[in-house]
Amino acid sequence: MSDKTSFADTNVHLDVKDYYGKTLKNTSDLKSNPCVALAAPLPKFILQALKKVHADVTDRYFGCGLVVPECLEGCRILDLGSGSGRDCYLLSQFVGETGHVTGIDMTEDQLEVARKHVDFHMKEFGYKKPNVTFVHGYIEALTEAGLEKNSYDIIISNCVVNLSPDKKKVLNEAYSVLKDGGEFFFSDMYCNGRQTEEIKNNKVLWGEGFGGALWYKDLLQLAEEVGFSPPRLVTASHITVDNKDMQASLGDFKFVSATYRLFKVPKGSTKWCKVVYNGNITGAEETLRFDCQYTFRADEVMEVDGEVASILTHSRYAQAFTFQPPGGSCEPCGVKRKTGTGDPFELAAQLQKQSPGSATGGCCSTEPEACCK
Repeated sequence: MSDKTSFADTNVHLDVKDYYGKTLKNTSDLKSNPCVALAAPLPKFILQALKKVHADVTDRYFGCGLVVPECLEGCRILDLGSGSGRDCYLLSQFVGETGHVTGIDMTEDQLEVARKHVDFHMKEFGYKKPNVTFVHGYIEALTEAGLEKNSYDIIISNCVVNLSPDKKKVLNEAYSVLKDGGEFFFSDMYCNGRQTEEIKNNKVLWGEGFGGALWYKDLLQLAEEVGFSPPRLVTASHITVDNKDMQASLGDFKFVSATYRLFKVPKGSTKWCKVVYNGNITGAEETLRFDCQYTFRADEVMEVDGEVASILTHSRYAQAFTFQPPGGSCEPCGVKRKTGTGDPFELAAQLQKQSPGSATGGCCSTEPEACCK
């Protein structure tokens, strides 16, 4: 893989590099709280894995969520905007020695931190050889950075897409390097409307993630244009801004951090199907929380919409589900039912009511039971 690309820096890229390479030295330097205390306790296996990540790496962590999908053993994962490498080192423990995690970032200062601790983590994890690689490049130009098309099972991203001036190009590149059946699982910041040019041109607001935050409805449109399945909303949480000057600049706009999952699978039908979760995914043997709509319990029959049926059939989840009856006979349903592409602001409000002690849970929130509208 090439360590350089011919992709040209825009003013936005230069500003972001400066902000994350020089202005921000650790997490406490952020002026907002896109990632704060969780709304629910993390699973024990994730907590244990996080404890094994070097303090220098976690101190330079600027994400807005926890990007840990399920069914990772042996997978090839790409982390867009990997920064200091926290999520790469976390996931490298779950893919195992037969899997691999690649992190790509445009900020050399962050990459230096990530690369410095490769040997430490491989020793800590008990691996004979590294299963993590860090590449200098741009999330809008993955193939230029030497990443092969159709080569990754999963792409993750943690509060980075909002920093790109060209979101559609990011999604196009992600789609290109994903294998058929692959998933883009990412946390990001979203707005309740399209923002003004004044906000977009504010360097601090852009660096903090607000200036480049998509109106969530635009994500749905972009995903469709690129070819992804409709985004499945996993969780969401309100973001508060304590800095008075920043709040004044943002005006009446509201923001959430939210986690979505997009799949590179054939388009689903309008039919609803009955499936049974086999309970064979590590860490989710009893319960698999797929998104804010579907929580699967082992050996229980559950109806899913056509889009989810297509995902379960064509992705890495295929071996984890059995269709009822065998062969996947699905019946059309004349009743309009809710689907998992709902409003993240509504979901954030529901989760806040369920966990009133965690009003700003961040998109790291693990609360599973609220339904999408």
